[in-house]
Amino acid sequence: MSRYVAFLRAINVGGHVVKMTQLKTLFETLGLRDVETFIASGNVIFTATGKAPALEARVERHLHQALGYEVRTFVRTVEEVAEVAAYQPFSPRELEQAKALDVGFLAEPLHAEGVAALRSLRTSVDDFHVRGRELFWKRLVSQADSKFSNVAFERAVGRSVTFRGINTIARLAAKYPPSAAAAAAAAAAAAAAAAAAGTRRAGRPPKRRG
Repeated sequence: MSRYVAFLRAINVGGHVVKMTQLKTLFETLGLRDVETFIASGNVIFTATGKAPALEARVERHLHQALGYEVRTFVRTVEEVAEVAAYQPFSPRELEQAKALDVGFLAEPLHAEGVAALRSLRTSVDDFHVRGRELFWKRLVSQADSKFSNVAFERAVGRSVTFRGINTIARLAAKYPPSAAAAAAAAAAAAAAAAAAGTRRAGRPPKRRG
């Protein structure tokens, strides 16, 4: 049995309202254990057997049947959430200047064409970093003042994504920590990935000149 976090896309938009108590019951109906919700934006923690892709498919199918509309679901283990929280996609100075850092969750890593399409969305106020199944979005302005969004990403790249603020990820990692050994391994993996990226950030286009 493993502890997971499901990040749901757009469960409460477009006139839809799903209370967290109802969402908890929907997950329990699937036979998932120790179900909890975190913040009213579609974050569900649960214990289950199986791998993420199979769990994602089960949850999506069940929610579609129960609610009548599609709810894309992105599942991570608590170890993976801890690793995302510890990862440093940008330098401390860049983050100090940023308005916010958001994390986008994908079902699969982006292919080369997807990374290229993402690069085309970079602006003077929006910068990106891709690491596996996560997309880090650093912005210098508020979300309302940015031209980038999950809709813009999905239109350009052809993949679904759901975003959470890095503070939400940090709070999730703190509230649902992995075991000590797993946490150390996650931190080591995050540090190794950051060191390997170096100054050339994966998925980040070269700076423009002139």
